[in-house]
Amino acid sequence: MARLVIAIWVMVAAWVTPVAAQEVVWVQIEAHPSLSVAQQRAQIYGGTLPDVNGFSLGGSWYGIALGPYTLPDAQRVLQVYKAERRIPQDSYIQYTRRLGQQFWPPGQDILNTGAVASAPAEPVDSQTIETSPIQTAPLSGGDTVQEQTAEVVPPEPQPADETPNEARRSESLLTAEERRDLQTALQAAGFYNSAIDGAFGRGTRSSMADWQAANGYEVTGILTTLQRQALMDEYNAPLISVGMRLHTDSRAGIQMQMPMGELEFARYESPFAHYDPSGELGARVLLISQPGNQATLFGLYDIMQTLELVPLEGPRERGPSRFSIEGRGHGIVSHTEASLADGAVKGFTLVWPEGDEARRARVLAEMQKSFTRLPEVLDPAAGADAPQNVDLVSGLEIRKPLRTRSGFFIDRKGTVVTTSEAVDGCTRITLGEDVAAEQVASDGRLGVSVLRPTKPLAPRAVASLRDSAPRLRSDVAVAGFSFGGQLTGPSLTFGTLADVKGLSGERELTRLALNALPGDAGGPVIDTGGGVVGMLLGAPEGGRQLPEDVSLATQSQALSAFLVAEGLVPQPSSALGETAPARLPAAELSRLADGMTVLVSCWD
Repeated sequence: MARLVIAIWVMVAAWVTPVAAQEVVWVQIEAHPSLSVAQQRAQIYGGTLPDVNGFSLGGSWYGIALGPYTLPDAQRVLQVYKAERRIPQDSYIQYTRRLGQQFWPPGQDILNTGAVASAPAEPVDSQTIETSPIQTAPLSGGDTVQEQTAEVVPPEPQPADETPNEARRSESLLTAEERRDLQTALQAAGFYNSAIDGAFGRGTRSSMADWQAANGYEVTGILTTLQRQALMDEYNAPLISVGMRLHTDSRAGIQMQMPMGELEFARYESPFAHYDPSGELGARVLLISQPGNQATLFGLYDIMQTLELVPLEGPRERGPSRFSIEGRGHGIVSHTEASLADGAVKGFTLVWPEGDEARRARVLAEMQKSFTRLPEVLDPAAGADAPQNVDLVSGLEIRKPLRTRSGFFIDRKGTVVTTSEAVDGCTRITLGEDVAAEQVASDGRLGVSVLRPTKPLAPRAVASLRDSAPRLRSDVAVAGFSFGGQLTGPSLTFGTLADVKGLSGERELTRLALNALPGDAGGPVIDTGGGVVGMLLGAPEGGRQLPEDVSLATQSQALSAFLVAEGLVPQPSSALGETAPARLPAAELSRLADGMTVLVSCWD
């Protein structure tokens, strides 16, 4: 076999500079149960990549990792080297606390140097042979060392532990599932791209031969017993790295594979068994277990989507007896699934950090495949003595919007008017409980935005806009969600009309004498006869603070003109009837305000 000589720059010190107060991480690329195999693999990688190290992982496992890096540099290494297929696609970020004694390079102990390596701006091209004069590179203390070229010769192929005939005989004893697992492992390593059918045809044999060549084995196209074990160990390294093992929770009545190396049991709060993070990875698991029926399942589906650990973006699916929810955002990926059977709703939630997709997918697949229902069901009273908080559901934080404001319906289709400030910078807007809406028009000068729900709404009342200015000192009320979504309906704040123009003489504004709260902004300003004379604005821009009893509102005439220009048809005050009383009873005014006013929520 021809000897391949690759000339590389060995950056003895330029790669490594002490860094204080930074998170130091690694890129783990392989793990093996054999020290000799791990040493050979580390030597091969060291011939084409910088910063190759080998460490004991405990439990007779030995890992090969690149680094140490700062977290941003490690993420770049993962992205670039995976794209160039220079490291396995299931490589991942590893943390120092999981690394033991260093075995490669021999005689080194980089864990105690307090140094990190710099990710190369341009990855070294392992197919290019370069020679350059010796150069010097500065150390952090100002000294210099010489860069040297090094010749790295891959080891000769390892002799097979079985002859081809012996390998075929041992292979014939594999189950259909074991044969498919081998194909899956070859596919994950980037050597196989055909069907996972358990049939070892030409494509599978070719991929086995390629894997043998890449791993320093004699090329036969038939994996021996030890080679099959090495392949599966490599494939399962991501699971081993998080301590994946079969776990039984007898109180919840659930058994399945869980990443227990990254979890610790925290508490029971029905319907959840909480397993919180125990390490830097930040993984989290909830086991779901409660007695119930379809209504229980559907209720849980709705509740899960209000929780902070279930981001809004991602697919959702609900059937008659099961549901699944995936959420992505805010640095996490969350997967929840639950099903109804034998009078019990059971399932789980896996929360995983973004950027570690290959390992997350493996962990999730193992959890799904191994999920087993046991007869027990978590007692609905479990956790009843835990501290109570309206912002928590069974110990989990409820998702909160960036801000909440008010709005009001202007037609029977559910079109809503609110302040521009209410929806500024939102990635998602909702009306009421959880009806998605989109902004269809706005006017920055008036401070008005128009929202349209994504599904039909049937408001109980629609605003009737007054076409004439109200009288000075007349009584008015603002309907708004003063306290966000804490109350089931809007509040009425009473005051008077202080001026028919703004503080700087703006004709499209009015000044009110009433004590409004930020959540009231966007709500209708209603006169005693139930007509809408304006829309309450929020605090003025520029940090100016007005007295507590001073508020500004957009006049109804200006608001109506804007809506008509946008092709909308607001309801005029004549809809109240010519015989409308000058002053509605308080109960009737409250009913009208409650029917036309809606909570507007802005989400990030």
